[in-house]
Amino acid sequence: MLGPRVWSSVRQGLSRGLFRTVGAWASGEGKKVDIAGIYPPVTTPFTATAEVDYEKLEENLHKLGTFPFRGFVVQGSNGEFPFLTSSERLEVVSRVRQAMPKDKLLLAGSGCESTQATVEMTVSMAQVGADAAMVVTPCYYHGRMSSAALIHHYTKVADLSPIPVVLYSVPANTGLDLPVDAVVTLSQHPNIVGIKDSGGDVTRIGLIVHKTRRQDFQVLAGSAGFLLASYAVGAVGGVCALANVLGAQVCQLERLCLTGQWEDAQKLQHRLIEPNTAISTCSSTIC
Repeated sequence: MLGPRVWSSVRQGLSRGLFRTVGAWASGEGKKVDIAGIYPPVTTPFTATAEVDYEKLEENLHKLGTFPFRGFVVQGSNGEFPFLTSSERLEVVSRVRQAMPKDKLLLAGSGCESTQATVEMTVSMAQVGADAAMVVTPCYYHGRMSSAALIHHYTKVADLSPIPVVLYSVPANTGLDLPVDAVVTLSQHPNIVGIKDSGGDVTRIGLIVHKTRRQDFQVLAGSAGFLLASYAVGAVGGVCALANVLGAQVCQLERLCLTGQWEDAQKLQHRLIEPNTAISTCSSTIC
């Protein structure tokens, strides 16, 4: 049962007309957001006293804003959201929205362990400026996270979210891969627009693209290490930690893939593998 605060937030947001509703998409009055493109998963800088360094965050955003990214992801794994309070999570989203270029998309990680908490966080993030919610799989009781349980969780979140939902599968951190059959079922929901898949299994990515081809559903690769391969099997972009330090090169790889310059894309992908591995190793150890 969802708490009164959740319902109150949902009603307030919708009554003010700030958001596109699920009903509008379902009736054909609206259109799902296009998430194709490259996104850096923005880091959360901290001060020496473990406070969020908002000044450095805004400085980083101004630097990243010079690259042709589709938008920015906040509160992903690079954002270290498990170490932030709820108020800090919302403040980070608000600060990023204010600092980033207005024409860029803001994807905010709103996932929590319970469905109710995820709904409440998603609604709140929409209110502070998120364009879409990126919802990681709940994983503490990962042994009970069956396809049915995950479909129920994501469906409830998407039903009540005032912004589009992007599924987020990151098994290296959660120990849980969002099952392909669950992804296929959820792709039919009018308020679920895509998935960020960080597992690195290109066969799986290709299978998801194939099985959701009749839906208005998009797949983003979760790393620059397999970005070329993901484009080759039908992904439309990526959320790439490497873009935080080699933004121009990751965007160049995107352009080469989109224009069919596969030989040059292959050469660039090869050059990016080692620095991407270094970045990924650093992120996994919170260095």
